[in-house]
Amino acid sequence: MKSGFISFIGRPNAGKSTLLNRLVGAKLAIVSDKPQTTRTRILGVKNYAGAQVVFLDTPGIHRPLHRMNVRMVDTALETLREVDLLGVVVDVAEPPGKGERFLIDLVKDVKTPSFLILNKIDLIRKSKLLPIIDRYRRDDRFVEIVPVSAATGENVDRLERAVIEHLPEGEQLFPDDFLTDQPERFFAAEVVREKLLQFTHAEIPFSSAVVIDRFDEPPARTQQHDAGQGRANGDLLRIYCTIVVDRESQKPIVVGKGGEMIKQIGTAAREELERFFSARVYLDLRVRVKSDWR
Repeated sequence: MKSGFISFIGRPNAGKSTLLNRLVGAKLAIVSDKPQTTRTRILGVKNYAGAQVVFLDTPGIHRPLHRMNVRMVDTALETLREVDLLGVVVDVAEPPGKGERFLIDLVKDVKTPSFLILNKIDLIRKSKLLPIIDRYRRDDRFVEIVPVSAATGENVDRLERAVIEHLPEGEQLFPDDFLTDQPERFFAAEVVREKLLQFTHAEIPFSSAVVIDRFDEPPARTQQHDAGQGRANGDLLRIYCTIVVDRESQKPIVVGKGGEMIKQIGTAAREELERFFSARVYLDLRVRVKSDWR
């Protein structure tokens, strides 16, 4: 039996969250085209024949401008020496720069075996990919260089085989049916935030957060969920959320003219939450201003 942890680190928008979701076969991390979408460590477990792999998605490593962003970067860096393997995720569709060099240099003095995961190969021609691989092969700090597309799944099976090959021997770390350590309230807040990111622009995605005020489950759903019997379709899950923004001028943007924006966000979030929880959902959204919350 093999088991262990692998942490994905990388620049914002490198595709770490998409890769985590692809590997575990479930949407554990929200995905957006906005940078700095992931704000905390997200754990996902997958069982294989003779192996259990614990994947960690981490916030993108960037130059922090707020205390929240400092904590996000610290969360990513803390995993460098706490895992069995490191997966350095690089977006090959973006030209290399100082940020990528800083990321690569981070693992220089880390003794943890490191993979270089060249993501988004579906966005470039193969003739451009080969020189990129050759350039990194001159650097002997990586035990594996694996080009993948998290979006299409191309080569992800090769990455899985390589991860299992380099894992240490060990007992199973989590039960067979264990998927993640995040509570349901976390996923509810993240789904709402994902829709907020999807429908708003400019500074709103970076200066907003979602807080769960109440998460009310009917007794029947709670009993069935505790007993491992699934959820009854007739249950109504009531979720009350507050969207927090930085400034008074941002509140009318989130609410929209006649409440159209917050209605659009709420409808899209409720539909996804109903699929996620396999239950009918009542979703209540409010907007509150809290200056300098970050």
